[in-house]
Amino acid sequence: MSDRDDTRTDSPGADGAGVSRRRFVAYGAAAGALAWTGGCTIEPSAPREEPAGEAAPPQAGPERFPVDAFELDEVGIADLRGGLQSGRWSAEDLVRRYLERIEAIDRDGPTLRTVIEANPDALLIARGLDRERRDGETRGPLHGIPILVKDNVATADGMTTTAGALALAGTISPRDSFVAARLRAAGAIILGKANLSEWANFRSTRSSSGWSGRGGQCRNPYVLDRNPCGSSSGSAAAAAASLCAAAIGTETNGSIVCPASANGIVGIKPTVGLVSRSLIVPIADAQDTAGPMARTVRDAAIVLGALTGQDPDDPKTAASRTHGHNDYTQFLDAGGLRGARIGVVRDFLGEHEKVDALMEDAILALREGGAEVIDPVEVPNRREVGRHSFQVLLYEFKAGVDAWLQAMGDAATVRTLADVIAWNEANAATSMPYFGQELLIQAQEKGGLDTQEYLDALESAARLSRAEGLDVVLREERLDALIGPTGGPAWVTDLVNGDNYSVSSSTPAAVSGYPNVTVPAGRVQGLPVGISFFGAPWSEPTLLRIAYAFEQATNHRARPEFLRSL
Repeated sequence: MSDRDDTRTDSPGADGAGVSRRRFVAYGAAAGALAWTGGCTIEPSAPREEPAGEAAPPQAGPERFPVDAFELDEVGIADLRGGLQSGRWSAEDLVRRYLERIEAIDRDGPTLRTVIEANPDALLIARGLDRERRDGETRGPLHGIPILVKDNVATADGMTTTAGALALAGTISPRDSFVAARLRAAGAIILGKANLSEWANFRSTRSSSGWSGRGGQCRNPYVLDRNPCGSSSGSAAAAAASLCAAAIGTETNGSIVCPASANGIVGIKPTVGLVSRSLIVPIADAQDTAGPMARTVRDAAIVLGALTGQDPDDPKTAASRTHGHNDYTQFLDAGGLRGARIGVVRDFLGEHEKVDALMEDAILALREGGAEVIDPVEVPNRREVGRHSFQVLLYEFKAGVDAWLQAMGDAATVRTLADVIAWNEANAATSMPYFGQELLIQAQEKGGLDTQEYLDALESAARLSRAEGLDVVLREERLDALIGPTGGPAWVTDLVNGDNYSVSSSTPAAVSGYPNVTVPAGRVQGLPVGISFFGAPWSEPTLLRIAYAFEQATNHRARPEFLRSL
């Protein structure tokens, strides 16, 4: 899903042809650095010749790319923790196994391109955490657990932070983002940086989700020629393919929930302010947030608890001190649908009949679980907020990127958004091989945050989406949550024409800054589709209770099949 207008805010990506090939270096005392060729393609199988005069046999099913079995495939955080406690694995073992898996299917084999680079200190960090465990010290449920973070989340280590942009290549942050610091404090091992839609898909109106100049085109592990959705494409695809225990994504509008849906995993887009945004490459202060992406609701809840907290560098997190929780697993209840009032936003249906059928099945499951389903309900002003939100994004992107680059100091070779635009123009053959940077240019043309157009758009977007939008339906219908299809089945990646979204319900929660949790709801011809549960600000405990109960009742999560095509 894109972060660039009312239905797209983070754009997808394109193939990385033209990017120089670098290989995953063997690791010994420290993890190797990751890179690859962006121009690799999967060749179609040759057609089978039939003997003359004989009828062709029935068509076989789609061809699967052969992928070896993996010991940690689908292993959740609780089981990893149990293995660490029992001595079955060490944290160093886990890091080595995940790095080997990344080499096997991310760099080679299906060539998913979900990881831009590995943390060169990952094995060293793992050994230190293993020593702590042997000494009887553990920091919590993430102690020794490898996590990938999106490449717009700043880390002060041997890794760069670039938002996938070649213009930022080599940028090493002088300090950790709050999210990275929280993960380290919790004992998580930052395994590497995940590929993404470049600039979180806020670069072009014709971008391909999951493409970045540094990372090339990320693939969907269910069907390799299908798109992973953006902009947290690498985070989602890596989690789906068990290249990490869980991952961190970011969202402005749809960039956690859409890739989570398209890759068959759980994504949590928290209330804006629950998780700090400091030193994360921004799009819009009004809507940006980081959040967890994992294969189960429980795993996502564990990671969310580690991320919350008040950050003096992000004033919007002041409310997190009273509204946040360090343990969201306490709210998970397999019987959590009983008594819940859930509204069906039917305006989000009608775009794809097979997605609609999955939603009808989901509604039946909710009712059978004891929920009171109010069907239909309407979100006021749903179609009006997008144009105001887009203006906010343009203004805040310019101001935010300039501020982030200044915070990088001499680490970045560009200092302003104008410098980025000029760099791209001077290096167009490599930085813009498939689509342009018209959104960067539109943002650069905007004035400051004291401009009346911006102030009016900010007020209108907030009012229409909250007080005159979601707040109205939630209050009048006394709802615990609203539901809609998170997205449609993944489209075939198209580097010429860009993305082809068919379904989305992300905008109300995104523009209002309210929480959204997506859970697998089934598949259309093998392509995952998610259902979104969204509601009032700070209602993560309620949404997680409902989402977990739905997940446990339906069990729609399925392993990726690595099909070459459909």
